[in-house]
Amino acid sequence: MFARKLSGGSSPLTPQALFDGTLGEAKPSDEKAKQLIEPLLQKGSYYLIATEGNHLMGWILIGASQDPLTEKIYGFIYELFVLEEFRGKGMARKLIEAGIEHLKQDGYSEVRLRVYAGNQAMKLYETLGFKHHTIIMSMNV
Repeated sequence: MFARKLSGGSSPLTPQALFDGTLGEAKPSDEKAKQLIEPLLQKGSYYLIATEGNHLMGWILIGASQDPLTEKIYGFIYELFVLEEFRGKGMARKLIEAGIEHLKQDGYSEVRLRVYAGNQAMKLYETLGFKHHTIIMSMNV
């Protein structure tokens, strides 16, 4: 079901993943998505891809990140996406669990991710044990 992809470019659906993940706030072009993802892949991040037969179901992009204040290095979930027809069937949970397991095997003792307030995925992350770490607040002026 899961395959590790060590190299290559961003998925053609990465702009949709970014759009969904930001609740429609970000509408990146294919080029912008490539600019965001390619440096991560060059630094060792990789995809875990879920398939059923020859059908892509979803993916998770994982790798390392560093806290800018403490300089602590930890595992990071950069992107999670499940195609619409496979949503609501536990695929996101399976991808996250596989991603966490791979990050543990890669030597990380902590895993972080970033999620927009109001994103329904936050409930899933909390059931898996993720806790609020840093909160960014904003206001329109």
